[in-house]
Amino acid sequence: MTKDLPTPGDKAPDFTAPTDGGGELMLSALKGKAVVLYFYPKDDTPGCTAQACAFREANAKFARAGAKIVGVSKDSVARHDKFKAKYDLPFPLVSDQDSAISEAYGVRKEKSMYGRKYMGIERSTFVIDAKGVIRKAWRKVKVGSHVDEVLAAVKALS
Repeated sequence: MTKDLPTPGDKAPDFTAPTDGGGELMLSALKGKAVVLYFYPKDDTPGCTAQACAFREANAKFARAGAKIVGVSKDSVARHDKFKAKYDLPFPLVSDQDSAISEAYGVRKEKSMYGRKYMGIERSTFVIDAKGVIRKAWRKVKVGSHVDEVLAAVKALS
């Protein structure tokens, strides 16, 4: 079963899902603002922590550019609460425990670790404009200078 992956120019797949702090986020409710939707494999692992902290450090710059950051992983709301508190993350973390959001964005992939195959989230980021249209997509993200690239894409929207 191959499903077309959402790409720039496509309407962003909408979702409503639980977030840290017992909240709920509906993507379409953020219309009118740009959204940086980033998918990451797991809370409190080295790469994911580095990525979350890089977004945290740049959060004010994204806000000035009119964008809201939203992180998504399969972790539970309780795990998100701990991760968010530990690293003082200022943006919502969405719990995608049933993988519906990851599937909709085409970021749930077969991965391999120590010879064991499993399904997991491929680190990916989407910039969605104020009208709910994907303007930029990065798949197989390497943490490094990624946040700077995303910020440049957000600034290019205005």
